[in-house]
Amino acid sequence: MSEINIIENKISLYSSFANDTYNLEIYTPDCPVPENGFPAIFVLDGSSHFQLAADVVRLQHIRHTKTGVHPSIVIGIAHQDEDRRNKRFRDFTALSDQVVFPDRMKGKIPDIYGGAEQFLKFIDHELFPEMNKHFFINQEKRTLFGHSLGGYFTLYASVHSPSLFDTYLACSPSIWWNDYELKSYIKKTLDVQNNRAQRRQLFVGEKEGFMVEDAKHLQQLFQQYNYDCKLYIAPDENHASVVPTIMSRAIRFASI
Repeated sequence: MSEINIIENKISLYSSFANDTYNLEIYTPDCPVPENGFPAIFVLDGSSHFQLAADVVRLQHIRHTKTGVHPSIVIGIAHQDEDRRNKRFRDFTALSDQVVFPDRMKGKIPDIYGGAEQFLKFIDHELFPEMNKHFFINQEKRTLFGHSLGGYFTLYASVHSPSLFDTYLACSPSIWWNDYELKSYIKKTLDVQNNRAQRRQLFVGEKEGFMVEDAKHLQQLFQQYNYDCKLYIAPDENHASVVPTIMSRAIRFASI
C-alpha cells in the first residue's frame, strides 16, 4: 500500500510494488484549470530533469498560441540519493533470464536489474491514483519522458502498456541493453497488437554514432507498424548535453 507525504508540491511516495520510496516534485501552472484538466508530463530521473522540464512549460505556455505548449503539470520521479545509480538499473530494465553486456560496460553494471514491470505497476496503480487525488489531470494527455536507461524504460512502457501515456519521449535511449533485446521485444509485441491505438513517439539521438544508428533502426521499426514516430538528431551534443538541447522540442512535440 502506498504512503504519501506532500510538502509544498514535494512528495515522498512509497511503492509496495517496487518496495522503495520515490521523491516527487510537481509543477502546477498558475492559471485556470482547463475543462478536462491539465495535461501531465511525467519525467524520469526527476532530480536531474524535472526543473528543466518545468521551466520549459512555464516559459512557453505563456504564449501557447505561438509555441504550441499548453499549461501542463510536470511531475518529476526521482530515486532517493542513496544508491540512485543502482536503483535506475533495477527499475528501468526488463526482466530477462540472461543479461548480456557490451564490453564497454563490463564492471559497470550492478547486480540488481529487471524491475521494469514492478516500476510500471507503481506508476499505474500507485502514482497515478495519488496524483489524481491532488491534481486535476487530463487522463487523455499524459506524457512520459526518459533519458538513457530512462529512455529504454520509456520505449519498454510504450509497447508493454501502450495506453498508459498518450506520448512517449525517449531521449538517447539505451537500446543496447541486453544485446538489443528491446528490438525483438518491440517487434514481437507489435505483431500481436493488431487493434492497438497508435502512440506517438520521439526518439532523440546525439553525436555518438552507434546511439544514433540504433535510434534510426528503431524508428523504422515503429513506422512499419504505423506509429507516429519522429526522430531528431541533436548536432554537436554528447550523451549528457543532449537533454537540455532537446527538452523544448520534445515538450512541443508532446503538446501537438
